Amino acid sequence: MFCHVKELQFDVHVEEPDPRFASLLLEQFGGGNGELKAAMQYFVQAFSCRKPYPEKYDLLMDIATEELSHLEIVGATITMLLDGINGELKDAANNVEWVDIMNDNAKKEQFIHEAVMDPQFLSLSGGGPKLSDSQGNPWTANYVTANGDPTVDLRSNIAAESRAKIVYEYLMQFTDDPGVKDTLGFLMTREIAHFKQFQAALEDIQPNFPPGVLQGDPRFTHKYFNMSNGEDVRGPWNQGQGPWQNGEQWEYIEDPVNQVVSSQGQKSAKAGGDKKSSKEAKKKSQELSKQRSQEIKQSMSKKGKNWSDYSASRASQPGSPSGDRDKPRQRPS
Repeated sequence: MFCHVKELQFDVHVEEPDPRFASLLLEQFGGGNGELKAAMQYFVQAFSCRKPYPEKYDLLMDIATEELSHLEIVGATITMLLDGINGELKDAANNVEWVDIMNDNAKKEQFIHEAVMDPQFLSLSGGGPKLSDSQGNPWTANYVTANGDPTVDLRSNIAAESRAKIVYEYLMQFTDDPGVKDTLGFLMTREIAHFKQFQAALEDIQPNFPPGVLQGDPRFTHKYFNMSNGEDVRGPWNQGQGPWQNGEQWEYIEDPVNQVVSSQGQKSAKAGGDKKSSKEAKKKSQELSKQRSQEIKQSMSKKGKNWSDYSASRASQPGSPSGDRDKPRQRPS
């Protein structure tokens, strides 16, 4: 159940209207890396975690709800940056300012440019945000990624927080308003916090690599194919142990064409840097598959069981002293 608190999580202050920056800020309202996308992504992902991973469900719902708070902050900022626009648009009888713009060549060119970039923003928004990105593209559920496996979804979320953080960084370069910069700085910093929260949640799942359940074929997991001509560049991504476990290392394939031909299209390829055999990898896949299957089966509700427990302690508001509600929940072993 959601309950709206009218005070913003971070108070917004705007020195003066700036319609052009308001249009840019739409990127974080209805864009592919924006707050609504993040809220919907974490919200949808949470459902498949409800029973098998209740602690991840709680994390995802908490952050999804905070992202809705951030959406409200962005929307409030856009509205304040458009302060006065709504009244001018409604003043159809005495709209002298628009006449002045049309009579000034420089202002006219600027107005036309902004209209071409996003022709519907001022004409349809009525002085508030609309559900689109800065180019006028409507928000779409295609932005949301939810695969039903926490080792996959949490990695998607880490990437999503990274993209949102850098967008706020870029946006801060296009405004000199100190109040707006403070707001963007808060929102950017919360992306950093969420990044670390998702990272910690991923590390809490062991094993979590490779994503999903099935292990890779050890003949190919550690191979690096040199697919470029010219000077070779080497680093921890293609030589030495790199990110692998002790005793494992990258196998650098200097001549990929020769390797493909000599192995008859990988039919006779052998494991190079991976110490596991194909048999061992298959056994590990079977063990992990059984483990994950048991986790889900054990958490499945019996027929007729309700989704929620409406005890007084659980029905309290977040943060209020009410018995068990304030006690930390234990992770299932």
